[in-house]
Amino acid sequence: MGVAGVSAKLFSVLAKNKISIILISQASSEHSICFAVDPKTSETIQAILEEAFKIEIDNGAVDSISVEKELSVIAIVGEGMKSSTGVSGKVFSVLGKNGINVIATAQGSSELNISVVINKKNISKALNAIHGTFFEVNGQILNLFLVGGGLIGSTLIHQINQQKTFLKERKNTTLKLIGIANSRKMHIDSEGIDTNNWKEILSEKGEISNLGAFVTEIQSLNLQNSVFVDCTADKEIVQHYYSLLNSSVSIVTPNKVANSSSYEQYFTLQRAAQNKGVKFLYETNVGAGLPIINTLQALMTSGDEIIKIEAVLSGTLSFLFNNFRVGDKFVNVLKEAKAKGFTEPDPREDLGGMDVARKILILSREVGMELEPEDVKITNLLNQACENAPTVDAFFEELEKDNERFEKLLLEAEAKDEVLRYMATLENGKVSIELKSVGRNHTFFNLSGSENIVAFTTERYKTYPLVIKGPGAGAEVTASGVFADIMNISSFLG
Repeated sequence: MGVAGVSAKLFSVLAKNKISIILISQASSEHSICFAVDPKTSETIQAILEEAFKIEIDNGAVDSISVEKELSVIAIVGEGMKSSTGVSGKVFSVLGKNGINVIATAQGSSELNISVVINKKNISKALNAIHGTFFEVNGQILNLFLVGGGLIGSTLIHQINQQKTFLKERKNTTLKLIGIANSRKMHIDSEGIDTNNWKEILSEKGEISNLGAFVTEIQSLNLQNSVFVDCTADKEIVQHYYSLLNSSVSIVTPNKVANSSSYEQYFTLQRAAQNKGVKFLYETNVGAGLPIINTLQALMTSGDEIIKIEAVLSGTLSFLFNNFRVGDKFVNVLKEAKAKGFTEPDPREDLGGMDVARKILILSREVGMELEPEDVKITNLLNQACENAPTVDAFFEELEKDNERFEKLLLEAEAKDEVLRYMATLENGKVSIELKSVGRNHTFFNLSGSENIVAFTTERYKTYPLVIKGPGAGAEVTASGVFADIMNISSFLG
């Protein structure tokens, strides 16, 4: 900077040595001059320039001359660019959203050409992303990699199949299943997997499942608009999230593990998504398809202040206390719930409150509280004998013996014209979970079936809390929530 004649001398030396320059970019700060040349000549040119500028380099007027290899130039050319605003912004936006770093750029004064230098390994990804953005011959394509072909995963694929025509005609968007993996097999096809016959294709063409290899292949393919969809509850899968986000792959998941483990992990993943300009979406972590997390994020973004969150977040426990009546035995209501498939094989996993604890912990972190799992206080629903029973049958026997305690709680609530609700509460920086008795004026009084409900009391919703209520479990609603998150990524990329 401030050294006269550097540019003149540089290009004079290059011309004298008959060196052809592909692209020139000079910063307005005058700190650097970048130019692109044929890679085969780079070392020769470096030697020529080091000799020509030896004195300037020795006295510190010019820094050392560096060569960056394995790069490519993309030129966006068109006469219509001169009259179209936002072309440059569109180019840089689509590259950024796909994790492609622009190393240098040049635009002619005629406004007919924008050239960008990028890493060579990203060339196909960049071309496809730019071409799709400007020409939209096939519309926007999202490349999906699905882990978990169980009830939620298979329901999601079915829903995508049903909406294919609508998405193409109304949204000009195609969701392309590139890879699928379950606990036994995995298969990736860069041309796309037929979503009508994916089970047969996975069975016939799939190789032995290896999650690490599956993730590595996603990264190697380096496709534009890649989305990793984790429809499992697997703890091991989460260890790959950071690597995927760091490779500019968006993630959508109902899997609560990543967001309900240590705060450090939660924060690291949030920061990785932010730094790479991709999305990490998990609306279905809390309340299946209910728009709970999106609503909370919108409240926070708009500057509202959360005073209290109250929630019934377990469909199983909601069903139990909605159907527990005077004269019934609590153990019999639980057996009915188990027969209907509302509980885990061992119902203590539901009654222990850990699933509710994970969900309210996630909401507390969305509010901005740096809490750890052990900060959630759970008042035990079961006595020690029930918790320590060696088998499920033994547990039911112990619960039968403890029926009087549950009946007493119910009678006390009835005497006050109240009902029992298993509630999670976030208030004054503390998170608690316990069985409470609520009256007719409480928002949670009129619950039915296995409904979930969340009430946000905020500065703007102080007199009447903002309430979200509906089915909080089930493959259909959970898959639809995952589907909605995928489409949110489509809107973001578009």
